[in-house]
Amino acid sequence: MSAPLNPPISQAIRAEARKREIAARRRSGRVALLFIAPALGLVALFLLFPVVFNLGLSFTRWQRFSGLDEFGGLMNYQRLFMVPYFSDVVINTAMWVIGAITLPLAFGLGLALLLRGVPGEGLFKSLFFLPRVLAPAAVGTIWFYVYAPDGVINSLAGAAVGQDIDYGWLFESHTITPAIIMTFVWQTLGINMVLLLLGMAAIPRDPIEAAHVDGASSWQIFRHIVWPLLLPTVFVVTILNVIAGFTAFDLIWVMANGYPAQRSLSLAVYMYYETFSNSRWAFGAAIAVMLSALVILVSWALTVMQSRVEERIR
Repeated sequence: MSAPLNPPISQAIRAEARKREIAARRRSGRVALLFIAPALGLVALFLLFPVVFNLGLSFTRWQRFSGLDEFGGLMNYQRLFMVPYFSDVVINTAMWVIGAITLPLAFGLGLALLLRGVPGEGLFKSLFFLPRVLAPAAVGTIWFYVYAPDGVINSLAGAAVGQDIDYGWLFESHTITPAIIMTFVWQTLGINMVLLLLGMAAIPRDPIEAAHVDGASSWQIFRHIVWPLLLPTVFVVTILNVIAGFTAFDLIWVMANGYPAQRSLSLAVYMYYETFSNSRWAFGAAIAVMLSALVILVSWALTVMQSRVEERIR
């Protein structure tokens, strides 16, 4: 039998093995970094650099391609509050965000509750999800003619009241934004329904069956069991709807390009309008920064609320 190793020798062997393990991990890390370096470079080039460039651009007086040699400070941000129709832009954006949060979520939840477990559930889900796969520009073009003075809505309303109606839904300042929001709801209803159905499918059946045995009504089961357990999914859907509401562009541009005046502008459309139509690049960059800040702030607040709700559920 060989003699046992002395404690100093044993510690030296362990230390050497530890060093080799650390060196092997470092080599693996360098190899992994080498493989992901092209992806990181593309992210930096096409995502990080434009963000930093746009932020710097918003503090200049840049017009077209005249250069960045003139620093403007907060001039572009101050100018936002001096534009005569900026209040309309803010109101329209608020309407878009509120409509994008509440309406698709409410209708999607209602459809999810109605369709869950019914015969032909897959067919109904496919039909309601179908508008989601259409391009927003195509949806805007279709609904532009639906809202036209001689379109489907006026035809149905005229048949109901027994007289001709030629109301221009997209040509009146007090109906144009709600009309486009309803088009947005029609397109996004399906994805909200599918996500909420997935959330419901993850809810355990045991507490629901126990509540049924105890004689709880459907409303009591939904209020005290289904809704609390569905809240994490609701927050995810809400965050997605907030981002979609803030950044809505295609529908507004196609359905309400300049009608009437600037009454249909949101922050996203206003940014495009000032940057590319009026060639005010620095001013458009400032609008983009404000829009990004609002999206990040609201999404962060909803994420914090979601984490607190999940902690209470646990």
